[in-house]
Amino acid sequence: MSAERASIRALTDAEVEALCALAGEIWREHYPAIIGQAQIEYMLAQRYRPEVIRAELARGGVWWDLLLAGGEPRGYASYFLGEAIQEMKLDKLYVHGECRGRGYGAMMLQRALSAARANGCERLVLAVNKHNAGAIAAYRGWGFAIARSSVTDIGGGFVMDDYIMTRAL
Repeated sequence: MSAERASIRALTDAEVEALCALAGEIWREHYPAIIGQAQIEYMLAQRYRPEVIRAELARGGVWWDLLLAGGEPRGYASYFLGEAIQEMKLDKLYVHGECRGRGYGAMMLQRALSAARANGCERLVLAVNKHNAGAIAAYRGWGFAIARSSVTDIGGGFVMDDYIMTRAL
């Protein structure tokens, strides 16, 4: 399956449950060695409930994209206008493990970069777990640089231990 056979479209309300299920698959496959199963379940419950995503879809300045490969949901991205002027935050970019390394992440990133430029942004910012070596390497390859470290208490006894990475547009 090549990147040419994949498509990306704006997430619809009818696809929210499928996205939540996909997020669960991706997170449970990718993150156990990075953050542990308890934090995975906590974060999925916090961020991937249908009502949370629908509220974001209804709000202005937030985009959710769904990647389809072979006609099936295989990845997703979310980005929004940042708190800093002329900044967009890439909040989520995930590709199912079976589909990594095929250019799908780059396709979703290009869509987020286009939205950032269309909204007058000068940079794209993201947070990535410090132990997510594959994602860090991919983001570096896409022109991002580590700007700083960040440890954020997310409740439930958990923290996000991230690098904040930026890319000028």
